Amino acid sequence: MASTPAVSAAVREKYEPVIGLEVHVQLLTQSKIFCSCSTQFGNPPNTNVCPVCLGMPGALPVLNRKAVEFAVLAAMGLNCRINRTSIFARKNYFYPDLPKGYQISQYDKPLAEFGWIDVPSGEALKRIGITRVHLEEDAGKSLHEGFAGSSDSTAIDLNRSGVPLIEIVSEPDLSSPDEAYEYLTRLREIILYTGVSDCNMEEGSLRCDANISVRPRGQKEFGTKTEVKNVNSFRFIREALEYEIGRHIEVIESNEKIVQETRLYNSNEGRTYSMRSKEEAHDYRYFPEPDLLPLVVDEKWQAEIRGQLPELPESRRKRMVEAYSITEYDAGVLTATKSLADQFEAAAQTAKNPKRVANLVQGELMGRLKAKGLGIEQSPISMRGVAMSADLVESGAISGKILKDLYDLSFARNQDFAAVYEAEKPQQITDTSAIEKAIDEVMAANPKQVEQFRAGKKTVKGFFVGQVMKATKGQASPQIVNDLLDRKLES
Repeated sequence: MASTPAVSAAVREKYEPVIGLEVHVQLLTQSKIFCSCSTQFGNPPNTNVCPVCLGMPGALPVLNRKAVEFAVLAAMGLNCRINRTSIFARKNYFYPDLPKGYQISQYDKPLAEFGWIDVPSGEALKRIGITRVHLEEDAGKSLHEGFAGSSDSTAIDLNRSGVPLIEIVSEPDLSSPDEAYEYLTRLREIILYTGVSDCNMEEGSLRCDANISVRPRGQKEFGTKTEVKNVNSFRFIREALEYEIGRHIEVIESNEKIVQETRLYNSNEGRTYSMRSKEEAHDYRYFPEPDLLPLVVDEKWQAEIRGQLPELPESRRKRMVEAYSITEYDAGVLTATKSLADQFEAAAQTAKNPKRVANLVQGELMGRLKAKGLGIEQSPISMRGVAMSADLVESGAISGKILKDLYDLSFARNQDFAAVYEAEKPQQITDTSAIEKAIDEVMAANPKQVEQFRAGKKTVKGFFVGQVMKATKGQASPQIVNDLLDRKLES
């Protein structure tokens, strides 16, 4: 990967980046925004089409009510004001995958405005404004992969044409690639919680364009901006912004001018390339869509939609910290997806110690899932199983070592914890005489370490604990082992 343009930290410090993001989110409706064609991804090319989404003469659009509800729900999740009346417009431009020669979108009267997301910035939270959220239809897809034996041919798939989108436009409030990454992470989290999209970047359900400029610190006027398009992961967006910031500063420091243009990011090389000049951009000639009435989302309809709004990640994190005495970090991990948060809460509400459940999820479950490349939905151990294991450790029925062994068996057998526990019937040794015998044998075999302990090297006790647990195959009660060792080593 190529490095960011060579600009020293001191020179970088002279400049302030200004970043704004435009995010397109496909809505998870079963049919398209203006017709009844399926939105199913992966179907054979040009099979999810009809005269409306093919742009045939005389075909008229009919607005999908569910698409409106999903768009309003997302906008509410992003703290936007919902406009009672919004207008659809025609955005006119020619492109092979846009069969009508225009895209039905919203322009000067969007569905929602004035939202915000709070993102971590240093030690505090920073509020990033959302200018607008508007509805529009997606275009088709051009495939530049070589067809019919030609290396320079292009195929058009119009299955995606007419799939409902929302475009979420941020204010230029972001001042670093890290803030942009956090903003996108939180935005995606909110959208997933509302259930209006699967936000699958690989399938194009979430796409992001970034606008970037730099200016001398303290200057109010914006610098000349460039746009980076078609970046397919949040990590690459952060890398592209890092590169562009360095490139802008390098150009300015060389007494040259930034060209306002659209650029593409090559993740293999770690750099951006010019795609087209903004001076060549189309005049979209927006005008109100004559075949669609103004969209009215009145107070009653807004109230109905707001009733579907779930508890959102940030408020859920705060509540879980208070309800289960877990840390903010714990809550952040456990609310990463709504599914994980729901499962954790179901387990925590029945467990004797919710904090232990949280620790086991992070310390034992997530590590094993990551090692195997699995998501929480594919975990062989359910949250009910985690809660059961936490209660067994809490009551002293099993040790931490036994728990680890049982988790390993659960993953090896692809069975839930309860099934493995019943099959193995592991019992923690609490018989004092049996543990005492094991300690005596360990001490007899290690006289040198006994003398070290009695000479004042108290850390040697950890060695004895490990040897006794090993001798008892991890089944001895750690508390009893520690208590007996204290007495025997000191005597």
